[in-house]
Amino acid sequence: MAFALHHKKAWLGTLAVVAVGCAAVVGAYVYQPAIPPIARPDPSDFSPAEVARGEQLAAIGDCAVCHTQTGGAVFAGSRPLATPFGTVFSSNITPDVDTGIGDWSAAAFRRTMKDGVRRDGAYLYPAFPYNHFTNASDSDIDAIYAFLMSRDAVSAPKPANQLIPPLGFRPVLAGWNLLFLRHDKPKDMGKHSDEWERGRYLVNGLGHCGGCHTPRNLLGAEESGKALTGGTAEGYRAPPLDHSNPMAASWTADALFHYLKTGEDPAHGAAAGPMAPVTQELARVNDHDVHAIAVYIASLMEGDDGAEDSAIDEKHEASKAASPTNSQAEGAMLFAGSCGGCHGDDTPMQRSGQRAPLSVVTALSQDDPSNAIQALMKGIGPAKGAGSYMPAFRDSLDDQDMAALLNYARQNFADKPGWDNLEKKVSEIRKEDQE
Repeated sequence: MAFALHHKKAWLGTLAVVAVGCAAVVGAYVYQPAIPPIARPDPSDFSPAEVARGEQLAAIGDCAVCHTQTGGAVFAGSRPLATPFGTVFSSNITPDVDTGIGDWSAAAFRRTMKDGVRRDGAYLYPAFPYNHFTNASDSDIDAIYAFLMSRDAVSAPKPANQLIPPLGFRPVLAGWNLLFLRHDKPKDMGKHSDEWERGRYLVNGLGHCGGCHTPRNLLGAEESGKALTGGTAEGYRAPPLDHSNPMAASWTADALFHYLKTGEDPAHGAAAGPMAPVTQELARVNDHDVHAIAVYIASLMEGDDGAEDSAIDEKHEASKAASPTNSQAEGAMLFAGSCGGCHGDDTPMQRSGQRAPLSVVTALSQDDPSNAIQALMKGIGPAKGAGSYMPAFRDSLDDQDMAALLNYARQNFADKPGWDNLEKKVSEIRKEDQE
């Protein structure tokens, strides 16, 4: 009896030691010390060349896109970023000491970019794509720091995030980092050109293309093994950037370069939704880096999955044969009245090449109709006052009319069957946009 009691106490003592040890390990991982503030750097502390390089890299990283609210000062933050877990507001990254990053050292900025931890030790939400920025070199991050610290300081406190409990408690994000944040450097592929390697570095690092173009799991992390196979962003379907893209065969490096620099391509159409501001930023980036991105993505689209493509085509043909065609007359009438002036076969815009033919527009070829619905509902604004323009039809077409028009366009220009339950999908997107 005494032996058993002693044995039990020994085990309890051992468990207590293990528990304390585990708590210490977890605590050490969760706890991130504050990095001491510094006096705001003077812009003259940085060389013009480094600031210029940082400006280019910040444009590749779309920093202004997320860190500028509508009508607000550039980089002053407060833009709402909708997530499945609530709304996160972007931070002020101007060199304001009180509301921005004016008292951050380069080391503090580097930790934020690579680890998702603020200067004060608080964890950032992965709506900020530090899981990609961790792949960037320290010298590139330091150049962005130099650029941002050379901007005008703007006093602009950001609103409090609106998240479901208990996600407002930032230490829980340490668990997310433990599960999904990787600091492994990408392996040297060796057999590719320097330009291809540069493109891979930019796409997977500062460009964070996977943030939109990779599917996410239930915890909001990008799914392992499915990089760039397509995702969602702000209600739009971000298409695959690999060979599963329905227009992969025609996305050459030159076509991608032209699209990324101008926001449109004669053989593919215009950028819309969250991709439009990305192309506006890339328009300011040097041709060498944008072409490197294009070369890398074009290589991903060169997969050889003919058997898979054939199976998909057979599926489409079978579905097409079973699709009803009696609604085509209504769709044709709506198309003629709403779209024919620009997208008809013999219109001035088609003859002059100012509009890509609908037969090559990716939105009509995708299995998910979200992008086509969004374009019809919201229209497409010209990039910086130039380029393609399409008016919004949300107020002139109801859900039934939009569904009929879109199914007509899909069947007649993409040569694919009409989307199932399209009117319901149109209604859902309209309601989401009104919330």
